[in-house]
Amino acid sequence: MGFIGDFKAFLMKGEIVTLATAVIVGGAFGKIVTSFTNDILMPPIGMLLGNVEFTDLKVVLQDGIPAIMNGETEVTPAVAEVAIMYGSFVQTILDFVIIGFCIFMVLKAYERTKKKEAAAPAAPAAPSTQEKLLMEIRDELKRKA
Repeated sequence: MGFIGDFKAFLMKGEIVTLATAVIVGGAFGKIVTSFTNDILMPPIGMLLGNVEFTDLKVVLQDGIPAIMNGETEVTPAVAEVAIMYGSFVQTILDFVIIGFCIFMVLKAYERTKKKEAAAPAAPAAPSTQEKLLMEIRDELKRKA
């Protein structure tokens, strides 16, 4: 099989389709969790902490300086503010914890279903060819006796 055929076989494997589905659903789930954190969870927490907007929390290392203009000509370019944005970092950590908890709960539920499947009695295996032959011999000997 050539390169194209190998690639097509690789793409058509069930694991690849399952993985692609998981990535798409995971991305959508991440957006839901981010919205939950930013729009539902953080506003009440910010209100309890004195009307704090977490994305605005930062430590300014250097203040920004606006550009100095002489008419239409820029004399001194603007200098951007240098800050450590720890509020956004706190929100990202909360997103991570919520996603981790949700995945933990899904895996626990999955493990419970696997335990139930394992607890179900397995159907007895069909007798092998040798066992069938021995049963036929036994039955033949009983009939002759």
